Amino acid sequence: MNWLRLIRYKNLLIVFFTQLLVWYCLIYDSRNFWGGWAIIDFLPIALSTLLIAAAGYIINDYFDIKIDLINRPDKVVLDKKIPLRLAIIAHVGFNIIAMALVMPIAIRNHHYEWPLVQLACIILLWFYSTHFKRRFLTGNIVIAALTALTVVVLLIYEPSLRMYYKMCWWRNDTHQSIDPKWMFAGFAYFAFMLTLMREVVKDMEDYIGDAEEGCVTMPIKKGLQYSARFVQTIGGITIVTLALITYYLFLQGNRILGIYTIGFVLFPLTWWCFFIIKKNTVQHYHTASKWLKIIMVSGIASLVVYHFTNLTTHA
Repeated sequence: MNWLRLIRYKNLLIVFFTQLLVWYCLIYDSRNFWGGWAIIDFLPIALSTLLIAAAGYIINDYFDIKIDLINRPDKVVLDKKIPLRLAIIAHVGFNIIAMALVMPIAIRNHHYEWPLVQLACIILLWFYSTHFKRRFLTGNIVIAALTALTVVVLLIYEPSLRMYYKMCWWRNDTHQSIDPKWMFAGFAYFAFMLTLMREVVKDMEDYIGDAEEGCVTMPIKKGLQYSARFVQTIGGITIVTLALITYYLFLQGNRILGIYTIGFVLFPLTWWCFFIIKKNTVQHYHTASKWLKIIMVSGIASLVVYHFTNLTTHA
């Protein structure tokens, strides 16, 4: 159980199911023979992503022991229950296995540059833990970009996607509500913006320990009120974008997905933007972070709605 807490297994499950839904709802097509084989490539890519993320959590906790002992001493497992040396071995081992999983896919497709994506993620997570996390907004942007990359990486690796666009004649059907490639772009954008907001909120939650260790995060440099207004502004931009997307969905006749977006993403995010500025306590920011994660999961679940509305349209 200590290892599961260390690698944030709940977050890893969210990442896995996000990639699974993106693959199944946007890439896999039961009417396309080639799509039936896509699972062979998807599973190694997904496992590679999870291992890199787990290794990132390990190395982050390794360098944040002193901060975590101040912010959340009851949740620290490194050095108390898991030896530091063993954690570093696991970090290296996870990254090596992650690289090994995607190499056969790259070699088979004669794209030897593809694993550079995984290598870049490993390097960025290392520098995030050692440098970027302690700098003003830099670490927040890095993590937001890496979260969006968990969606984009499927576009890079998934051979069936290219076959999908070449062979699926119904792509040009005028009844299709929204092109899958725009769904990819939308989810990458949504993941980036909400993760950026959540990372700043987490810094607001941890500002006491971060200040003790000399970090220069936004809450420390600009204050909690400024940081709350910042995430509120990012949330407002996201809300406007979602409103435009929802309007487009209604124009295209996909009312079910439009209603879902309003009820389970747009309204909750609007409420959250007012909620975040109500208090400036650690517990309040902890609650705000949890609610933001729930909104993110609701956004991910819209893929299921998109998939079944398309099935109904083309039945």
